[in-house]
Amino acid sequence: MTKNNGSASRIRFLILAFLFINVVINYMDRSNISVAAPILSKELGFSTVELGLIFSAFGWSYTLLQIPGGLLVDRFGPRMLYTFSLISWSVATLLQGFTRTFQVLFSLRLLTGAFEAPAYPINNRIATSWFPNHERATAIGIYTSGQFIGLAFLTPLLMAVQHLAGWRGLFFITGAVGIIWGVLWYVLYRDPQKHPLANDAERAYIQDGGGLINTANTAKKKFRRTDFIQVLSSRKLWGIYLGQFAVNATLWFFLTWFPSYLVTFRGLDFLSSGYLASAPFLAAFIGVVCAGFFSDLLIRKGYSIDIARKTPVIVGLLLSTLIIGANFVDSTFFVILFLALAFFGNGLASITWVFVSTLAPKDLIGLTGGVFNFIGATASIIVPLVIGYLVRDGNFEPALTFVAAMALLGALSYIFLVGRIKATA
Repeated sequence: MTKNNGSASRIRFLILAFLFINVVINYMDRSNISVAAPILSKELGFSTVELGLIFSAFGWSYTLLQIPGGLLVDRFGPRMLYTFSLISWSVATLLQGFTRTFQVLFSLRLLTGAFEAPAYPINNRIATSWFPNHERATAIGIYTSGQFIGLAFLTPLLMAVQHLAGWRGLFFITGAVGIIWGVLWYVLYRDPQKHPLANDAERAYIQDGGGLINTANTAKKKFRRTDFIQVLSSRKLWGIYLGQFAVNATLWFFLTWFPSYLVTFRGLDFLSSGYLASAPFLAAFIGVVCAGFFSDLLIRKGYSIDIARKTPVIVGLLLSTLIIGANFVDSTFFVILFLALAFFGNGLASITWVFVSTLAPKDLIGLTGGVFNFIGATASIIVPLVIGYLVRDGNFEPALTFVAAMALLGALSYIFLVGRIKATA
């Protein structure tokens, strides 16, 4: 442990930058299939139902391994587990460039989902250990924004890469980027107690503010059946579990079917759709950053945690229902406007991980995060499949109605199931 030389170091913000990069790569490898889909499906002869199955393949393994992933975080910690996860899912991504059949691509998407499964429970563990309560929503908002800002700028880039290198080259390049960063993560990351650049003053600041910097006692905790019962028996936790499904329903429309919606249903050319697709992701980025900042600002000004944490989520989910407005306009401008407003709302609602830190038993944050992400991640299975079925005749209007309905149910879940939060910040 380094000596306290007066002012606190600020290494936690460097760690936050690393998390941001992790999330950008994470979502790049989730969504590259949607960029490749219009050309890939034609070349390999996939129907919309088969494409829906491929889109959902990631979700099957990702969802099923959320709870084991949460347990692994509690047992092994972020450094080793994230290194293994990053490199493994990136190898699976790279190999997708060699695929020639539905079965191989489906299997590789399963592997990508399996190896990405621990990522968000790890992110939450890191945020909980590196940030005090009054900074945590902002931290979660910033690293979560990586999924939006990264895709906002990467979508046109990925489409340009595909235009130059083909859809196979797209998978080769995105996979290689993740492998390189996985090695760098192992070299650069340490927990607060072990980081050579963090001083005692910063560790004291984090701990005094409610950060759980002493994770050594829980890292090797053995799983008990009563732990599982504990995280499944709370009405408030069920409220955030179901709310996360609703948030992810909108997200997975944009991660999978959105480029196909623009190209095949709205008739936009491929490269133009890449730039137009950036607008909703930029809106979502603004939403998630505003949500984290606004939520922590309310906490600092003395508002209750109930108001400060729930308001952005409920308002965001209600805004997400505006996606249905795209069904009633023909102008490309207004289509993108409604989609951007809906995804802005999704960004506002995306600080939901702060409720895991707030409501979970303190020695079961990893397991609670696993259950939370497990139920939320079922949207990555259900939404692509349902949309694939709904658009089999080429009409996306029922699909957007379905996504809007899920967002409304999520808002009701936070209002009536989560209810009032009495915990202190």
